Amino acid sequence: MEGEAEIDRLPIDLLAHIFAMITSFTDLAQASSVCRKWKKGVKQSLGRRENLSFAGWKMDDDSTARLVRHAYSLKELDISRSRWGCQISDNGLYQISLAKCVSNLTSISLWGMTGITDKGVLQLISRAKSLRHLNIGGTFITDESLYAIADGCPQLKSIVLWSCRHVSENGLLVLVNKCRKLKMINVWGTRVPVDCFIVLLTIRPALQIKTRSLLLTVGNASVQALL
Repeated sequence: MEGEAEIDRLPIDLLAHIFAMITSFTDLAQASSVCRKWKKGVKQSLGRRENLSFAGWKMDDDSTARLVRHAYSLKELDISRSRWGCQISDNGLYQISLAKCVSNLTSISLWGMTGITDKGVLQLISRAKSLRHLNIGGTFITDESLYAIADGCPQLKSIVLWSCRHVSENGLLVLVNKCRKLKMINVWGTRVPVDCFIVLLTIRPALQIKTRSLLLTVGNASVQALL
């Protein structure tokens, strides 16, 4: 059509491919507001993404959940708290749990999200049946979350509980007993006694336990200091 801009002649699939290269959510939002065709292209680009990271972005419950809902192919989700303060609450985790992609997620990071509690984690974990890697370090979760993870995440291979000071040996015992594919657990900064780690290694000899400056293993009957 005469007078039509070259970019306006691009098919939506190609626009979606271009928008998929944009990492700024602000830029995507602006692109989405240009016209209906671009808005559709942005939605398609989100649907193709296998990973989303909100680290470094100031996000809230509604905006985060809205983006996740459009990411149908999502496998890895990172909503870690950053210096800008990603303000996600239990309500946000509930909204995210309703997204179709959650059942296919293999990795979730909620690191440093001090605004969430067991209630929100339980909502999200209840639908994340394919989860293999989970980072909930720096949060205020308790054994209640560990019990839910143990029951709902049979594929779990690694979990970071860095500075989760409200989890106890009881929660860890249930987790290690039920998650039979678990290979690594980071308990640095927790208040769990060392005796508990020995019991965990007895249950799962191949398990790697990271605590402070030590990597505890029993696979080769050793305790290795990490320098």
